[in-house]
Amino acid sequence: MAPCGRSWLANEGSKHLCLLSWLCLNMWVFWRTFLLYYRGPQYYYLRQMLGLGLCVSRASASVLNLNCSLVLLPMCRILLAFLRGSRKVASRKTRRLLDKSKTFHVTCGVTICVFSVLHVAAHLVNILNFSVNYTEEFLVLNAANYRGEDPRKLLFTTVPGLTGVLMVLVLFLMCTASTYAIRLSNYDIFWYTHNLFFVFYVLLMVHVSRGVLKCQINLEEHPPGCFHPNTTLQEDIPVPEVFEEPFPEYASERFPGGLAEPEPFVQNNFVRICTEEPKFQSHFPEAWLWISGPLCLYCAERLYRYIRSNKPVTITSVIKHPSDVLELRMRKENFKARPGQYIILNCPRVSALESHPFTLTMCPTDTKATFGVHLKIVGDWTERFRDLLLLHSSQDTEILPNFQQRNYPKLYIDGPFGSPSEESLNYEVSLCVAGGIGVTPFASILNTLLDSWECYKLRRLYFIWVCREIQSFRWFADLLCMLHNKLWQENRPDYVNIQLYLSQTDGRQKIIGEKYEALNSRLLIGRPRWKLLFDEIAKCNRQKTVGVFCCGPNEMSKVLHKLSNSSNSYGTRFEYNKESFS
Repeated sequence: MAPCGRSWLANEGSKHLCLLSWLCLNMWVFWRTFLLYYRGPQYYYLRQMLGLGLCVSRASASVLNLNCSLVLLPMCRILLAFLRGSRKVASRKTRRLLDKSKTFHVTCGVTICVFSVLHVAAHLVNILNFSVNYTEEFLVLNAANYRGEDPRKLLFTTVPGLTGVLMVLVLFLMCTASTYAIRLSNYDIFWYTHNLFFVFYVLLMVHVSRGVLKCQINLEEHPPGCFHPNTTLQEDIPVPEVFEEPFPEYASERFPGGLAEPEPFVQNNFVRICTEEPKFQSHFPEAWLWISGPLCLYCAERLYRYIRSNKPVTITSVIKHPSDVLELRMRKENFKARPGQYIILNCPRVSALESHPFTLTMCPTDTKATFGVHLKIVGDWTERFRDLLLLHSSQDTEILPNFQQRNYPKLYIDGPFGSPSEESLNYEVSLCVAGGIGVTPFASILNTLLDSWECYKLRRLYFIWVCREIQSFRWFADLLCMLHNKLWQENRPDYVNIQLYLSQTDGRQKIIGEKYEALNSRLLIGRPRWKLLFDEIAKCNRQKTVGVFCCGPNEMSKVLHKLSNSSNSYGTRFEYNKESFS
């Protein structure tokens, strides 16, 4: 299928526009700061001493300040959930941009790493120049104590140097532990190292508090280049080698604020007299202006989340499903959630600091306060959690009675938080594709439709579920059968189109149990033929917009994403949404 401009703009246009705006903002900040230090008369003497290293270090620092502030905003989950769910953002395109928050967070993080390397390299050149170009004429301007001072001493004995080294170390740990391989093999390492961000920001505040770089503050009394103002005209004073270069010709505006341009200050190696010697002061630290707002917002949200999640939930039942899946049903006072949202679970007996997100498969309603999640047992955390929950259970599938409530470990939840699946009820036609345990975001959607459907815009739902094992379908087989029977009783059999695919099998299999006959007729062997599936949906929904939602392997997601951007002969537009918690 050839790419369709209309579909591509719907899926990629806003994302690329925001990325371009962010890129232009970074370029503007870098170039503006570079020119300020390259042309600014207040930095003339410092620039003569340090060269281009000054301009590059300060320009990269400005980009770092910008991205260190932006990187926190996508992690304000309550704010994002509020903007998505409260309809404060009316446009669906804009709401879908909120689902790219993780991508934006990663982009800002990578930018911080790249410009940190540039910033460190420029400052290493500056440290060397401080030592090599040391002059006694401007002792206040020098960071070195004498000519030829060991640059390593400047690096490890000054506050900016030492904090800079520590920040590089913290950033290296956070960056390496964020790679996909480490997150997949040992999530604990990623979790603990990523929480070093608070140490990073504290070091950043201290790093900029002791200004090493200084600017001239008496430009009117001492235009840049004037030297030894108390000497007489008859006294010949050679210009120091480091200051032999006259005032730069490249400056478009040599003296801001309407100052009169002085006569040339160097003629035939003689120095003109100025009214006073140059005065310098430390550069005003700007980092806290950039990051204080987002950092306070993030800290306030974390405090609110801590207070909100401080009360443990009541576990009502634990059900063990086939293929190492555990269902957990809970209650909590005044807990409300929308279909498609997720929560973060914390069990202190498993790990006091470690928490994990799980999609709600059952949301509380006006008639029932119970909500639930399904956990796939993979990794140390889920294994220890399962052992605690099923400590007194010996059967494969069991709902533990209420008198065993005292044996449950304390469990805290944070949330709920928004996800792309919320939008599935806001399309007239939606296609929900799940791979294995990726069905959980759509289980709450199906549960909601089982209770009521009239209040939602959705009028047709295509539900595709791909599993490797036949037993995996039993996780939500009862739910699918109940929904199927209800729709048939209400004479709306086409409201939900269910297709189940068994990707790995040696022969024809069925979901065990007579009550699952309705699902057996919808069970297909092999993988879906996505191209034909999209053509069929487009043909049945001409000139409509279809929301495509995916939660599954990356290979499946890439195929669906590509097909959503492709053209069709029926005028149907597919808008792609992907669920991701990694």
